Amino acid sequence: MSAPNKSYDPVEVEALKPENIERMRDEALAAFAAADSLEALQEAKTAHAGGTSPLALANREIGALPPQAKAEAGKRVGQARGAVNKALAARQAELEAERDARVLVEESVDVTLPHDRVPAGARHPLTTMMERVADVFVSMGYEIAEGPEVEAEWFNFDALNFGPDHPARQMQDTFFVNGPESAKGESGVVLRTHTSPVQARALLDREPPVYVVCPGRVYRTDELDATHTPVFHQIELLAVDEGLTMADLKGTLDHMVRALFGADMKTRLRPNFFPFTEPSAEMDMLCYVCKGESIGNPDRPCRTCSSEGWIELGGCGMVNPRVLTACGVDPEKYSGFAFGFGIERMLMFRHNVEDMRDMVEGDVRFTRPFGMEI
Repeated sequence: MSAPNKSYDPVEVEALKPENIERMRDEALAAFAAADSLEALQEAKTAHAGGTSPLALANREIGALPPQAKAEAGKRVGQARGAVNKALAARQAELEAERDARVLVEESVDVTLPHDRVPAGARHPLTTMMERVADVFVSMGYEIAEGPEVEAEWFNFDALNFGPDHPARQMQDTFFVNGPESAKGESGVVLRTHTSPVQARALLDREPPVYVVCPGRVYRTDELDATHTPVFHQIELLAVDEGLTMADLKGTLDHMVRALFGADMKTRLRPNFFPFTEPSAEMDMLCYVCKGESIGNPDRPCRTCSSEGWIELGGCGMVNPRVLTACGVDPEKYSGFAFGFGIERMLMFRHNVEDMRDMVEGDVRFTRPFGMEI
């Protein structure tokens, strides 16, 4: 067995030469100084102070040295590694301080700003208007009734006394989902043109007396302009009971317009024709702007009613006995009245909206002034 190598010179070990140790130290210090973020510093730490860094590998070489050579080599490597760790800690403290200062600036909260910078939402005025009208009748004891928007042609037309050749049953006026010619003799399917089919369904589902109000969306083949839209909203009312007359209809209409437009409002009925009512009438209400004072008064013209003093609101009348018969109600025992009008038209009257397109374009500048009224 050979004797210990007491003449081994550590200078001959390349990694432990003083100039190499100094170079490793200087490279580590330069890398730490060049790191401009904590992520970059972490990469430099792994490369120059980690377990596989040059200085760590050089430190492993000391174990192979003879005892008398270990002290000097260990001191040289230890001083270099100490300088590296000190520089690493100092640079990390600097970068953390810079990060904290930047976060304070970038994520600062100005407590002097208004707390409600996010504008409040708003319900669509059509929804609010429809619920307001429905509430008027619910307070009178009426029930809310709903039905499908894709409706059988029988409910939309036949049950309401629309003849087979009625113009409303043409494709120029109605959106057909499935025409009768393709339904193998069964009823066709349409997008409902009014909410009156809900009245027919209500009569079939309930035993008289029936008092229902039917709000909902309807469809017609109209062009979108200032006063028309192919998709709009209606609300209709149906009352079927023993002994109902036109006087009951007139009193109900008067209550509605007074509740919506003011206690001094009045209504009038003009003869008209609708297939599902007989007798039928067109309902007008007193102009809410001039209150009729513009009639025959050139000094005070009214643009709202064209100085006629009245505004057309919708159609009404006594339920046609044929409709009652189609829905299984005895017309000899029961009578009823019904009326309906467009919610968009009511909104234009109540809030002076001049263009119906504003209601459907989704611009928040239109809906926000109406607020969150419920």
